[in-house]
Amino acid sequence: MKIIRTVTEMQNTSLKLKRDGNTIGFVPTMGFLHEGHLSLIRRARGECDILVVSIYVNPTQFAPGEDIDKYPRDIDRDERLCEEEGVDIIFYPTDEEMYPEGYLTEVRVKRLGEILCGVSRPTHFAGVTTIVSKLFNIVMPDIAVFGQKDAQQAVIIRRMTLDLNFPVKIIVSPTVRESDGLAMSSRNAYLSEKEREIAPALYRSLCLAEKMIKSGKGYDAIEIIVKMRKSILTAGPFDIDYIEIVDAETLEPVENPAGKDVLIALAARLGKTRLIDNIIVGKSKSKLK
Repeated sequence: MKIIRTVTEMQNTSLKLKRDGNTIGFVPTMGFLHEGHLSLIRRARGECDILVVSIYVNPTQFAPGEDIDKYPRDIDRDERLCEEEGVDIIFYPTDEEMYPEGYLTEVRVKRLGEILCGVSRPTHFAGVTTIVSKLFNIVMPDIAVFGQKDAQQAVIIRRMTLDLNFPVKIIVSPTVRESDGLAMSSRNAYLSEKEREIAPALYRSLCLAEKMIKSGKGYDAIEIIVKMRKSILTAGPFDIDYIEIVDAETLEPVENPAGKDVLIALAARLGKTRLIDNIIVGKSKSKLK
């Protein structure tokens, strides 16, 4: 396994690999890898000749006062896990390499980045799309794998890839959960022992919503969201950011979800930790795959 630190070396390496007829798979991460990341790496490993994983805590997707300084990092462990999973290259750049002095450019996907998580984190998705577009131009992948846990991000990346004509196949891999249903996330490390016990209430509320939609009783979105909110707040001291039921592809609000492919998405704070989760419910469950 090779570790590359500079943009120029990564681009030159990718160009040579492509000239030699190799397909490149790519998994972008911010490191502190867990089983969710590894599931993406395994999916990508089966789709390509050469697998690249980036490890970069991107400052432009953090707003002032957010957790970039304390975001968990363990590069030695990340390197070991990547090697065990058959990763060929880790791209591990510095801030100075990615955003050199004088950098001014931003990539933004209108509307899709301004709803759901974009309301409380208005600069977040512009940071995500900017860094992903840069990484696509640096790594030059044929396929890239993202997680459904970040469902809004996956929709936005797919839209950006289409709109900007990136020749990259986007694959969205299912959310990986702990045994009690909590979606795996690097930020779960922030939870206290008591908070960790409470946190799976978010997933239980999503399961409740799915049950209501499939009951055949014709519950509308407002009724479902009220039940979800009550379920979450009964479980513990959550500060709910949002609960939304939207079209799984367009993210447009859906009033009557029965018989449609919908994304049920939520975000809530538990103590100092912001948690997100979602499920897809509907006829095909395939909009993000």
